[in-house]
Amino acid sequence: MDNFLFLISSLRWQDIVDIGLVSYILLRFYVLFRGTNAFRVLIGILILWFFQQVAVSMGLVVTSWVVQAVVAVGAIIIIVIFRNEIRNVLLARNLKSIFWDFSSKTVITAIETIIQSVHEMAQHKCGALIVFPGKEDLEEVVLGGIAWKGEISKEMILSIFWPDNPVHDGAAVIQGDQIKQVAAILPLSRRDDLPSYYGTRHRAALGLAEATDALVIVVSEERGDVVVARGSQLKIVKQKRRLGQILQEHLGVALKKGRESRKEKLAFIAAALFSVVLTTGVWFILSRGVDTLVTLPVPLEYTKRDLAMEIVKTSVNTVNLELEGSGALIKSIRPDQVQIRLDLSKSKAGPNTFTISHKNISLPPGIVLKGVTPSEVDVDLDVLIKKELPVQIDWVGRLPDHFILEEATVEPQTVEIIGGKRMLEKMKTLYTEKVPINNLEVEGVITVNVALNPASLKIAPGSEEKVTIRYLTRLRNQ
Repeated sequence: MDNFLFLISSLRWQDIVDIGLVSYILLRFYVLFRGTNAFRVLIGILILWFFQQVAVSMGLVVTSWVVQAVVAVGAIIIIVIFRNEIRNVLLARNLKSIFWDFSSKTVITAIETIIQSVHEMAQHKCGALIVFPGKEDLEEVVLGGIAWKGEISKEMILSIFWPDNPVHDGAAVIQGDQIKQVAAILPLSRRDDLPSYYGTRHRAALGLAEATDALVIVVSEERGDVVVARGSQLKIVKQKRRLGQILQEHLGVALKKGRESRKEKLAFIAAALFSVVLTTGVWFILSRGVDTLVTLPVPLEYTKRDLAMEIVKTSVNTVNLELEGSGALIKSIRPDQVQIRLDLSKSKAGPNTFTISHKNISLPPGIVLKGVTPSEVDVDLDVLIKKELPVQIDWVGRLPDHFILEEATVEPQTVEIIGGKRMLEKMKTLYTEKVPINNLEVEGVITVNVALNPASLKIAPGSEEKVTIRYLTRLRNQ
């Protein structure tokens, strides 16, 4: 219990946001891909990953290695084999529905498909006869027919009643979301009070409706009317909305939809809870698992330094940090994630001592600072000034014995530099970079850089970084 309370008290707002964001992403995957084969395989991979973690915690090296390999292969299977299924799910939705929509229907319902198909056939005066069985069995009443067992789609319905299709004159029997039978023969009504413009399709529809509790939809080939036969009545339906209501009442979709809605809500709540629990468990494994202690050398960074001063000397340039965290987090640390910054805004010219604490150190989430070595850093600062110094040639090597260096001049003779006040007050001369004297000819011109030592010195704006050496030599016997 104490460990649990300690865990809760150690939660940061970043951890809560982290868990919430990942949980929401997992929930979005559930909403988008539930019911697909890719989702089932993903659940299997998730179960395998859980067993792999159990195997690792129990020290089962070979088992964990095998399961890890299977998980890796499973991820490739999802991407390669189910790429079309994943693409179809994403293409069926807009950007808003991908991130926010929680509805369970990714395609239009079977009833909407039937309504659209009937409406389109009525517009083109394509005759059709569609049967929706009730509770009574139609096997003794409906004769002939060809077993179909195809999933409902607008293209499928339109193709069945296409005039050149051999089965277009018979009836199609639809049950649930499947077309069970096509080219079925229905009993004809013997009533003599029907309008003269009602043909065989209308009589067949009414004949079946009179004999059973089935509902039959007729699309007139001559007039383009949509007629519904139910009981002993034939009724023209002109509005798609009304046709939908009739179908829903006959099929009991409203009750079924209500039950499915409750099931979907329960499934959604269960998925949300599972996402939160799973993400919290992974977070605990990563951030609060078996602790690992490591010492990491980190370079010092100095910030907010007064531009009128410069750093002359520091006691150390790198500080060793003792860090603690789970093995997974420790291994994933990148150099740019651990930083030590010292604020020099309140420093003064001369020696300064800074104590390194948590506020100076930036660490990735889940990593705990256990120690700092050294805990104090000495930084020597100096005020920047400008000073003009003469330039002297730094000759190296030995001039050949038969030569004598008669003359050597430097242009410009002085260079203005910027550096620490205490340092520049001691400096009397600047030197050039080393110039080999043994390579001199009778006379010549050499361009070299001014040597800045220490490297903190800088050439003042407007001064030359290079100087020109003009020299003249002669033979000793001249």
